Amino acid sequence: MLISERLKRLGSGVFARMDQRKRSYAARATAAQLHPLLDLSLGSTDLQPPPEVLAAMAAQLTQPASAGYCLQAGTLPFREAAAAWVQQRFGVQVDPLREVLLLVGSQEGTAHLPLALLNPGDRALLLDPCYPSHRGGVLLAGGEPLLLPLQLEDGWRPCFERLPCSEQQQLKLLMLGYPHNPTATTGNQSWLDEGLALAKREGAVLAHDNPYVDLALEGEAPALLRSSGWRENGIEFFSFSKGWCLGGFRLGFAVGAAALIEALAQVKAVVDFNQSLALQAGAKIALTQLPHWPQQLKPIYKQRRDAMAAALKAGGWIVPPNSMALYLWMPLPPRLLALGSEAACSWLLERSGVALTPGIGFGAGGEGWLRLALVAEIDQLQQAAKRLNAALIEN
Repeated sequence: MLISERLKRLGSGVFARMDQRKRSYAARATAAQLHPLLDLSLGSTDLQPPPEVLAAMAAQLTQPASAGYCLQAGTLPFREAAAAWVQQRFGVQVDPLREVLLLVGSQEGTAHLPLALLNPGDRALLLDPCYPSHRGGVLLAGGEPLLLPLQLEDGWRPCFERLPCSEQQQLKLLMLGYPHNPTATTGNQSWLDEGLALAKREGAVLAHDNPYVDLALEGEAPALLRSSGWRENGIEFFSFSKGWCLGGFRLGFAVGAAALIEALAQVKAVVDFNQSLALQAGAKIALTQLPHWPQQLKPIYKQRRDAMAAALKAGGWIVPPNSMALYLWMPLPPRLLALGSEAACSWLLERSGVALTPGIGFGAGGEGWLRLALVAEIDQLQQAAKRLNAALIEN
């Protein structure tokens, strides 16, 4: 079968392979008397969405318009609600007509943006490690990733000063994301300010992926909308998946320079229609009536993080500080280091029934690390820690 070179560049499919291993393990678990599968590999929360949001969706679902295609004009009420949320959340006034765009989740926006901005061969700065859609979008657009390695000893800060001037001058796009997935660090506003200054100097665009903006457990989450001059060459992506526990509903939006919003909308017009009016009805309730809902999730995640980190450390794991909700980002134990992160995850799955995410799935900079999602009750997390600890001491 003929497969495009573009598709081949996307990589090895580590996540697909891990999903297959999970399915295989779960199918064998009962018959082989294995531990039941505990899947801590996905950032898909076990916490439930606000009832008011679901009720608004259900009420709108029976309306005939909800079953029809939704064109751009039909999203204006949502975009007005998003603009009001931006004003309340960041103290920034934005134009819902020209500076806001509804998305099928922030992942869709970050993956499609390079198609609107890059010509084949254009350079795009990516953090290493980074969320897969950042790299994938650049590769699908024919762009050339320029990786900026993140290091624990730097606090996962993007050290722009380490980029040679010649490489800075080639940049057309900078893709950042703080609070950062997978390293679970909140980040700092000065990092975005510095990145935006670099983008302006080189005539590039700064895109900031910010689905965790309301889930910083320590510190204040940075936001591009707080950086002076974002209207010239900046765009920021937000999501309902994490803060309002609506991952499966695929709802997000972008706020940015009018020219960038228009360009991304042009790409989307070819690729998809907008989300149903029923889903938009719930999203509007979340933004206008429940803007503080994510705050009540933070104590839950903090309790989970602290309990899980303590349990794993007691078993010999190294668990660096993690300052945002949902994840622990941990180096491979010495016993598993030679395996690499993907084989180590498979090894742990077979011996403990606990599924983790291999760091290599987030780029070369993630090799040697594992991501654990805090998406279960504390008793289940402690059971997972007990199993993982036991696996390390087995012969």
